[in-house]
Amino acid sequence: MGRFRDALAGGGLSAIAEIKRRSPSAGALRPGADAAELAAALAGSGASALSVLVDERFDGSLADLRVARAATAAPLLAKGFFSSAADLEAVAGAGADAALLLLRDLDDELAADLLKVAVSLGLDALVEAHDAEELGRAIALGADPIGINSRDLSTFRIDRARQLELVARAPRDRMVVAESGIRSRADAAEAELAGADAVLVGTALMLASDPGAELASLLARPLVKVCGLTRTEDVEAAAAAGADFAGFILAEESPRRAERVLPVPDSVRSVAVLVGELRETGADLVQLYEREDGHRGRDAVLLRDGEQVARVLDLPWESDDPGHLERARTAEGRIVLAGGLSPENVADAVEAVRPWAVDVSSSLETAPGVKDHERIRAFMQAVR
Repeated sequence: MGRFRDALAGGGLSAIAEIKRRSPSAGALRPGADAAELAAALAGSGASALSVLVDERFDGSLADLRVARAATAAPLLAKGFFSSAADLEAVAGAGADAALLLLRDLDDELAADLLKVAVSLGLDALVEAHDAEELGRAIALGADPIGINSRDLSTFRIDRARQLELVARAPRDRMVVAESGIRSRADAAEAELAGADAVLVGTALMLASDPGAELASLLARPLVKVCGLTRTEDVEAAAAAGADFAGFILAEESPRRAERVLPVPDSVRSVAVLVGELRETGADLVQLYEREDGHRGRDAVLLRDGEQVARVLDLPWESDDPGHLERARTAEGRIVLAGGLSPENVADAVEAVRPWAVDVSSSLETAPGVKDHERIRAFMQAVR
């Protein structure tokens, strides 16, 4: 495998930042954009690799690939509609480390031939699938990495649910990239929890006033779950402040018990907090504690479709533990840090533990289940 794939295998979720001036679906995105300037900014803001559109339908060209190569040492993915050895030779000559192969446009024989050409040129090939049939073909071809695109290139509509289903079905021994429709931290996290190793982010960056800062905001901080929500106005305040998860405690003994999981904005994913037993809640994720002596146990698991995707490390019920942060720091895997967090201490906790996510509730309240919107904003600012 080459530089492109290796760059996505660093552990955790990687990001491929895409440079494009327009798209057939959204029209003009960033007319006249300087590919070299964008490449340097995005590489410096945490992108593991860059994607450069070289097709004229996106106002791209091989010249963009050349200037991006001159501007950064980051691995470059050439994106276009490639169907011949000459196409791959051209992008390799312009500085690409990888090329996109769209199974929608290639039969298996041609795709296999192009994969061999890519190897001979030292290119990785990101083989893109849009449906279950194409995913099966990609697997059979031995493709690695595999791209799962949520956008139907015939209608340009995005189907995130289908993308996540396909990501979850892809073999775990292949590098999987979720493409299209990534506009928020929650979108990226959702793809990660489904099994994606990387996400490709384009339109959201190109529409931002500062693409580098926008990318950094997607990568540089842990995810944030505001829990104990019971009111729609508090859900909206959490989303507006930049929270990624909205937590709804459904355990009857909790003073922050919500009657149900409330609707959440598109930028947020819902989490149902249960104690003792699983049940259907309609939430995107479930945080499940064991029940001990009539109350929740110390730690929980985060579940997606009934499967564990993270551990929640919490404080003991109604007590403290001076070793809590050290315990979390040395834990392995995807960790959600919970218990005792506030706007005043979360920055130090994040620095000490480097968790995947943080979970906050009571320190943001004026009363159980009633949030102080200013403290929500202060917490989000402290996490950043």
